[in-house]
Amino acid sequence: MHDDQVHIDADVARHLIRTQFPQFREETIAPLATAGTMSAIFRIGSGWTARFPLRWVEAAQCAVLLEQETAAMEELAAVCPVATPRPVGIGDPGGGYPMPWFIQTWIDGDTATPHGLAGSQSFPLDLARLVLSLRTADVRGRRFDGRGRGGNLMDHDAWIETCFTNSAEFVDVDRMRPVWAQFRALPRSGPDVMSHKDLTPMNLLVRGERLVGVLDGGGFGPADPALDLVAGWHLLDRDRRAVFRDAVGSDELEWQRGAAWAFEQAIGLVWYYRESNPTMSALGDSTIARLLESFG
Repeated sequence: MHDDQVHIDADVARHLIRTQFPQFREETIAPLATAGTMSAIFRIGSGWTARFPLRWVEAAQCAVLLEQETAAMEELAAVCPVATPRPVGIGDPGGGYPMPWFIQTWIDGDTATPHGLAGSQSFPLDLARLVLSLRTADVRGRRFDGRGRGGNLMDHDAWIETCFTNSAEFVDVDRMRPVWAQFRALPRSGPDVMSHKDLTPMNLLVRGERLVGVLDGGGFGPADPALDLVAGWHLLDRDRRAVFRDAVGSDELEWQRGAAWAFEQAIGLVWYYRESNPTMSALGDSTIARLLESFG
């Protein structure tokens, strides 16, 4: 999926897990097929998973990032209204794999999909409860760290232009340019709040029509209060988005900024993962269609 992707196979993963975490020597260890883009994931028995970062960074820097990620996971767990993985430990490089990696607890549930619960009556309320619960966490004087989405929309102009160039054969770029021109000029709607920062279907677990788990909490931190509203555009149809918005209590400015962040994320998914991860690319397509329905 990435030019800087690091190889990790099941034999190496099993060796590293069993030698560095001997409590798992008797557990079955098997790779998981997921639509995830940042980690290779291996199931350990019935209660844990190992996550191996896929994009290369220098080992010392990776160790710092994983320490930050595990701290964020604990902070998320303190306020999340549903289950979320807890960190178990960080492993060292070895066996040809060049970076630290980590083990976390397993959460049971089915991965959400862009359309599976789009018309549910209860799921929008669960999403709203999640967003509102995360916002109750204390930012502790911190502000958005400048990485990824969650700061100034205009900072993403160059990325959006790259996406328009690379998406021209897949989407109606001429129709999308004025939408981004409208979005990028939206002012901030309020101070930073604590945010998951990546509420895509792949990071949400469901059982029936209810939300039962939240994955990938390592980015939990301060960001634009509109950022987690992307969940509505990724997961819900027009009527259920209205239910979600009302339950969160978003005014028009905050709601449109949430749409802007969903646009920034979706337009990248469309082309970047077209061949390497069709599930992620299809998410981009469906989210863009919902946005153009409302703003295009």
